[in-house]
Amino acid sequence: QVQLVESGGGLVQAGGSLRLSCAASGRTSSRSAMGWFRQAPGKEREFVAVISWNGRDNDYAESVWGRFTISRDNAQNIALQMNSLKPEDTGVYYCLAEIAYLRGRFSSHMANHADWGQGTQVTVSS
Repeated sequence: QVQLVESGGGLVQAGGSLRLSCAASGRTSSRSAMGWFRQAPGKEREFVAVISWNGRDNDYAESVWGRFTISRDNAQNIALQMNSLKPEDTGVYYCLAEIAYLRGRFSSHMANHADWGQGTQVTVSS
């Protein structure tokens, strides 16, 4: 079992920036892809970004392309830099580990066996 703890959420005005962090502990794999999903009020959870185990490959949802950047410090820690935030970016952001992603485009089935964090709230005011 992998434990994931997210931090960095908060309230920001449209056009502002936030940086989310995620720390993994427990039975982590050195070759685990990690990533972020989010869930807006009244909507289903959706993919945001993913990064490969070595940090060399990544993918993003079209809605955040060019505004969000996912990065990786080591096998246990990733971050999501969010710039030019919009009200539609509001939601609970979840960190995931053990994603079956190597490179190229992300597909939802790659997260079928992922571990999830508890989430951190991001609110963007207009």
